[in-house]
Amino acid sequence: MHTSRELFERARKVIPGGVNSPVRACLSVKADPLFIAEGYGSKLRTVDGQECIDFVMSWGPMLLGHCHPAVEAAVVAAVKKGASYGAPCEAEVLLAETLTQMFPAMDLVRMVSSGTEATMSALRLARGVTGRAKVIKFDGCYHGHADAFLAAAGSGVATLGIPGTPGVPPSTAADTIVVPYNNLDATAACFAAHAGQIACVIVEPVAGNMGLVPPAPGFLQGLRDLCTANGALLIFDEVITGLRVAFGGAQTRFGIEPDLTTLGKIIGGGLPVGAYGGKRQYMERIAPCGDVYQAGTLSGNPVAMAAGLATLAALAASDYAALEARTAAFAGELADILRAKGVAVTCNVFASMFTLFFTDCPVTDYDSAKTADRDRYASFYTQMREQGIYLAPSGFECAMVSFAHTEEDFANTLDAARKVTF
Repeated sequence: MHTSRELFERARKVIPGGVNSPVRACLSVKADPLFIAEGYGSKLRTVDGQECIDFVMSWGPMLLGHCHPAVEAAVVAAVKKGASYGAPCEAEVLLAETLTQMFPAMDLVRMVSSGTEATMSALRLARGVTGRAKVIKFDGCYHGHADAFLAAAGSGVATLGIPGTPGVPPSTAADTIVVPYNNLDATAACFAAHAGQIACVIVEPVAGNMGLVPPAPGFLQGLRDLCTANGALLIFDEVITGLRVAFGGAQTRFGIEPDLTTLGKIIGGGLPVGAYGGKRQYMERIAPCGDVYQAGTLSGNPVAMAAGLATLAALAASDYAALEARTAAFAGELADILRAKGVAVTCNVFASMFTLFFTDCPVTDYDSAKTADRDRYASFYTQMREQGIYLAPSGFECAMVSFAHTEEDFANTLDAARKVTF
């Protein structure tokens, strides 16, 4: 059995930076990554034999916990019939029907293989529908690594402290307009300055990639109104929020109908899957109905579709309100423990997500998020990890709570926090 350190050394010889997604390298927390052997319920076990309480949950989608029995059974049954067809199957129809019933603004949906592919495709569709090139995104929001979205992308880009657009042609970056999150006046000014040129506004309805930042009252409705008035499409990136903030996503919770919605791996039980959907008049522009091309051999993969159907069925019967209340109480107590040590902490909580910002100012956008003390987070992360608490290796991420987390998990995490020193 190899240790995490041994595997990381081997990985660095054959994988750039030793990881297949940059934030996993744990650079900002000054640690080596842990290599995971297995996950079960709310726990992970590393190749070193350490059991950890998981508050990353594969960056969000494992809302039911790891290896949920119904999802596991669905995957096993599906893979016995073949891992991939590259052809239509019944499960993709069933999952599409389920999603269009859940999300009020989704008349038609197209399956893809990742959240990045979903947002990239939604942007292409918005440009095709409107005949315009420019897109408004918000500072610190992350919509995958497609060229148009890497400007001020938060999350991994912020964690590594690198520019967002090397390798992206200047002409592509020039069509992305970056506006502060929760700032309607600045958004309106962009529409005025680029009248008739903006194809869409894309937004995380609850930001999760600068740390957790909820929308200010009226912000999402204001975006809806601005897009309607200016002939632009509103895209809700619900890769994180879809099914986590409510069974029908943020659009259901806030009562706002976007024109297009993007979803991620939670609709496949954590398997590599995504989707984008929206109003019929726009989605029928997608080939083969229309002239906007998008394709994918693995789209509608039968194993991922089976996992998604089992996941959605289990979530439909889950008590979201109870999980939200438990998360708020736990996150509040965790923040209080740190404040009692004389540490400045702002705790943002929404649904089953939270972020502890090591700052004494309210965090409402990317600029205020960046006031958080990164070195203090790195110390907190390292000490908690040593005690078996697995947090995101970046202060610009959310902690994720699942239905599998127990009161014992919370109590053990709080005990670990009491032992942290600064």
